[in-house]
Parts: sequence; C-alpha cells; structure tokens
Amino acid sequence: MQNRKTHIIGLMSGTSLDGVDIIYVSFNVNYKFDIIHADTLPYSDKWKQKLQNAFNQSEPEIKKLDIEYGKFLGELINNFVSKNSIDKIDFIASHGHTIFHKPEEGYTLQIGDGKTIAAITNQKVVCDFRTQDVKLGGQGAPLVPIGDQLLFAEYGYCLNLGGFANISFEKENKRIAFDICPVNIVMNHYVNQLGLEYDDGGKLASKGNINSELLGELNQLPFYKDSVPKSLGYEFVVSEIFPLIDIYNLSVKDILRTFIAHTVFQISKKITSSGKLLITGGGAFNSFMIAELEKVTLAEVVIPSTIIINYKEALIFAFLGLLRMENRVNCLQSVTGAKKDHSSGVIYIPN
Repeated sequence: MQNRKTHIIGLMSGTSLDGVDIIYVSFNVNYKFDIIHADTLPYSDKWKQKLQNAFNQSEPEIKKLDIEYGKFLGELINNFVSKNSIDKIDFIASHGHTIFHKPEEGYTLQIGDGKTIAAITNQKVVCDFRTQDVKLGGQGAPLVPIGDQLLFAEYGYCLNLGGFANISFEKENKRIAFDICPVNIVMNHYVNQLGLEYDDGGKLASKGNINSELLGELNQLPFYKDSVPKSLGYEFVVSEIFPLIDIYNLSVKDILRTFIAHTVFQISKKITSSGKLLITGGGAFNSFMIAELEKVTLAEVVIPSTIIINYKEALIFAFLGLLRMENRVNCLQSVTGAKKDHSSGVIYIPN
C-alpha cells in the first residue's frame, strides 16, 4: 500500500492566454510528487481570439464554446498521451479556462466541458473546482494554496506571477491567500501592440520611465484597500486598469516600467517578514521585475527549477483532483471566505 502511486494528467489554462499547461505526474501516499512529462501547448490565433472574445458572447454561444473547448482539450490530452507513450492514467484534472469570475455576484465560469473530455479520452475527469466554493459564499479563488501548504511547506511565502499575482502564506496557524494585482495580463496586452508575445526578461520595461502620476492612480484603486479574501478577474482589468493607463497615452516601455513599479509596490506590501519567498509563473522569468522586487522585499527570493516555475499550477490542479477523488478538503475557508472547508470539483465518468 505504501508503494501505491496515483498517476494524473493535470491541465491549466491561465488568463494570459499563452497556452495550455499539461503535465503527467505521479503522487505517492504521502503526496510526494514526480512530474514525469510536461508541456505547454500554445493556442492558435483562432483559439486565442475565441477565448478573448468569449467574455462578450451570449449565453448560448458560451455553452457551445464550453463543449467545443472540452473537445479541444480532450484531443490535446490524447495527443499528449500518444506522444509520451503514457499507459497508466488514474484520472484527468482540468482547471478549464476562466471566462467570468464575479464571486461577489455569485458566479464564476470555467469552460472546458468535463463530460466531453471524459468521452474523448475515455478517462475519469475532475473539473469545475470553483463553482461549489462560490455557492458556499466563497471567492472560488485562489485554489492553489492547499497545494502550497501541503507540497511546498518549506517556503514562508508562495508567490505566483501569472496573469495575476497571487500569494499564500501561514498566518495565525491558518493558510491565507489572495490575488494581489494584475501582472502579465496587463503587460502582455501592451507588448502585443508591438507584435511581441511578452517582454522577454523585462528588457523593454528596463528602458522605460516611471510615470509617477499614473503609478499613484494605480496604487489608489479601491481594490487595493479591500480586506481579504479577495480575487481578481479579467473584468477588473477591462474596467479599471486599461482605461486608466490609456488616458496617459504613454509609450509601451513607459507603461511596462510603471506597471512593474505598481506590481512590485503591491507585492512588497504583503511580504512583512523574512523567510523564503518561492516565485513561480511566467513572471519569474522577468528578471528585471524580480530584481526590482529583491530591492524592496524582506524575504529571500527563491526562483525554482524551470519545470516548477512553468507547471506549478498544473501540478496543483492535479493535486486538487487527487484530494477530490479521496474526498479530502481541497478548498480552504481561510483562503476563499466560504462557509466551511470543503472538497470541490465535479467528477465525470466516461460512458
């Protein structure tokens, strides 16, 4: 029994739309993990456009897209399994792709229909991890902290720099976690205007100048005064961030430099003690932003292996699926603000 291992395929699609992260991972009974295969499969321009535009679609169009995206993920998984000659899968855990996230209004939506994925792959699927938490009065996010707590316990802080920056840490014997501010979802938007995918290493930002007035306005946005738990969605960026930045009519490099100053300031306010700070997500490769953060943080910054930087979220969604299959808690009341700790995720069995 001690030697039993569970083999899982985990999938994550982030708000920055750089692609689908997919991993094949095994966990032993003590939750020690081994990432056996991992890949990021970029979206075609067609899929990028579909997912970006979904925010403005009607309900029937979104339902259709939910099935279509489930089919896309199912085929993607089958190709990944075939390419890597994978022969043992206990189940698939899929985060899906977030279209709406408004927990204060009682809803959140991640598309990628689990029933369709199960039918195409002929595997059990766990998905839709957020909805139950929102129904229980929670934010439905962030969900990664249970993985931070159980898989990365040696770090005082776990910071993920993806589309949004989120952080988790222990406070008064409870796991606390929340979204801090947008990061790559904003910077990539402006870099895309130059025909680039992202600002490699922060090179463009490093040549820009901080616009103090814009920086001040960004730091004064009401979200930053809200108490936790709290989380962010694309809606916040569209309604609050882009219009504010666009008023100033700055060059892209000045926007990037100012936004990094904003990001670093917001993160530094949350790190109030020394200890180790684990940084993952695409922003960990932005060496300019990391250097700026190191100047102002009390903690020792740790940049882990590339596989952990790139695939920590996919790994943890695989782990959330494992906890759900074992009917163990995978959503923490102290993190999301739900009425109770609970085991979240919908399980689909192939017909």
